Amino acid sequence: MTAHSALEKPSAKALLPVDPLAYSPHAMHAGERHWPQTNCYADLWIEILHALGTEPAAAFGFTVAQDFEGDQFTFFKPPLDDLEALYGLQVTELALYDDLIGHIEQQIARGRLVLIELDSFYMPDTQGLSYRESHGKTTIAVNRLDRAGRQLEYFHNDGFHRAQAEDFDGLFRLLPGQQREDTLFPYAEMARLPANPPAEAHLKATALRLLARHWARRPAANPVAAYRAVAMAQAEALAERPGQAFHLYAFNTLRQLGANFELLASHLDWLDASAFTEARDAALRIAEGSKIAQFHLARAMKQKRFERFDNALGDLATAWDEVGEALTRRLTG
Repeated sequence: MTAHSALEKPSAKALLPVDPLAYSPHAMHAGERHWPQTNCYADLWIEILHALGTEPAAAFGFTVAQDFEGDQFTFFKPPLDDLEALYGLQVTELALYDDLIGHIEQQIARGRLVLIELDSFYMPDTQGLSYRESHGKTTIAVNRLDRAGRQLEYFHNDGFHRAQAEDFDGLFRLLPGQQREDTLFPYAEMARLPANPPAEAHLKATALRLLARHWARRPAANPVAAYRAVAMAQAEALAERPGQAFHLYAFNTLRQLGANFELLASHLDWLDASAFTEARDAALRIAEGSKIAQFHLARAMKQKRFERFDNALGDLATAWDEVGEALTRRLTG
């Protein structure tokens, strides 16, 4: 990556009028939820939509189609077609081939939000987790970039944050030893923002249509039951591995399952609380039950006894069937 480029468009202008010191996350990230954080991409869009002045819960009907993929539950991400249909957002991949900062400056100057995978090692909001402790890719959305002042303001997880000085340099590979010619560019997307937030009537009608479409493509068989069929063997193997393996496994299985269905519950509650009460309540049982199952799995790692973990998964499989029965009655009745 070159230090200077014809692409550079120096600007410290913010796209959206938000301040890291005064930012209030959306209610879907409230601390009392079972899963206040879900995954970096879904969380990111919740806060972007919140900052745009629209309702993020409308975007999560797609969660009904989550499946078990053999070694993980589907890493749920709002489909880009849904974002365009609901909010008028147009999201496409952003090709990176020159100065990384210059590419972002170019898009900010054009009024576009850049979503990009960077290293959480240099993100102050991950203090106590990965900040200055471990390297890992995570997606952020850049709202303001000040090259001269070495400041970056960005959406990440459940909030809006600022990185500066050495953290800024680390994120953009400006530190000694980071500037290698064979280093791959990160993956990035650009979002063309709508001129105005959509009307609530449009959101409701479109969300209901999308929910029905995603429900029609749901897994043919109960994915929690499929997970339960292999989970004991996976857990027994996991018990013989270092502790970090547990955290990675739990994140990609029970956390993705529970968080997915808590977001579905929020979607149904927003869409029509009275019409979707049964499905919403069953989805919340999956959200809470996944947290309980994760606790039983953690204990099983020490005790090498997996009966309670297996029973917890049985309860989750039953709740998944209840979600399905309730949605079928509502969407096809």
